[in-house]
Amino acid sequence: MIRASFVLFALVVLSNGAAPAATCSGPNPAIVSAAVGNVTTSGTLNTYHITGTVTNLGSQGQPSRTLQFVDIYQYGNKLDSKAVPPLAPGQSYHFTYQWQRNVDARHGSTPLEFRIRMVQGSDCNPANGVRRLTF
Repeated sequence: MIRASFVLFALVVLSNGAAPAATCSGPNPAIVSAAVGNVTTSGTLNTYHITGTVTNLGSQGQPSRTLQFVDIYQYGNKLDSKAVPPLAPGQSYHFTYQWQRNVDARHGSTPLEFRIRMVQGSDCNPANGVRRLTF
């Protein structure tokens, strides 16, 4: 009985949590991926070639006057910004970023955070505008 109650409770919570995303009508730029594509080595430095994708998951396209960026952070410090053009519904934009670190750096010791920053325009679900990557 307790397990059944827990399962029912979990289903209700999950279905209520999904409702705002499903009713999001308007532009919804989301960072859907960020990953290390490949690594090149030169001397004592590894260069990590990172690729990311922003997709408009919303029901409406973004107006041509939209001004938005993917900001790249490490430990709360902004490292760089990548401009993202206005996107039609379902349209994606790919961005790249390179990060260098010593070849002796421990695997899993470098965290980066990618955040969408809207300067002009709207985002009906800003919660999906953040992606973390550790390598």
